[in-house]
Amino acid sequence: MLELAILGFLAEGPLHGYQLRRRIAHLSGHARPVSDGSLYPAINRLVKAGLLDRRAEPGASAVQRHTLSLTAAGRTELLRRLREADGLDISDSTRYFTVLAFLSQLPDPADQHAVLRRRLDFLEQPASFFYDGDRPLGAEDTDDPYRRGMLTIARTTSRAERAWLRELLA
Repeated sequence: MLELAILGFLAEGPLHGYQLRRRIAHLSGHARPVSDGSLYPAINRLVKAGLLDRRAEPGASAVQRHTLSLTAAGRTELLRRLREADGLDISDSTRYFTVLAFLSQLPDPADQHAVLRRRLDFLEQPASFFYDGDRPLGAEDTDDPYRRGMLTIARTTSRAERAWLRELLA
């Protein structure tokens, strides 16, 4: 998802490394902070693969700044990753939100809707954080107030998202 976020933000225009890091940090939130130790190796991999272009330019001090931009191959790869989002990219909320943040980059609404339908299909499957054997437990099935809270919040969020998806796909 880090690579997808890099490609997605650079599809919007060239950025310096620190600008890119800030945007990714805002997208991923405090729960999944982006370290320099993961960001810059990912950038280097994408540059080496020909998906990004890195250009040095003079900085405010003696230190050079690097501007990153998406190559044509990078745009193609971004679109492929968005179009083919499936599995954890659909079921893990943080990963899905990264896909959703850049889904408008896909030029074909049919491709966008295919991704959204996969998410809706996932959300319509019975699921829970807690189970009794194979039966998912709902908020009404537990006396633990904290688990009940988790399940209530998840149910409400899921209902809202399913309603939004159905409306968008209609």
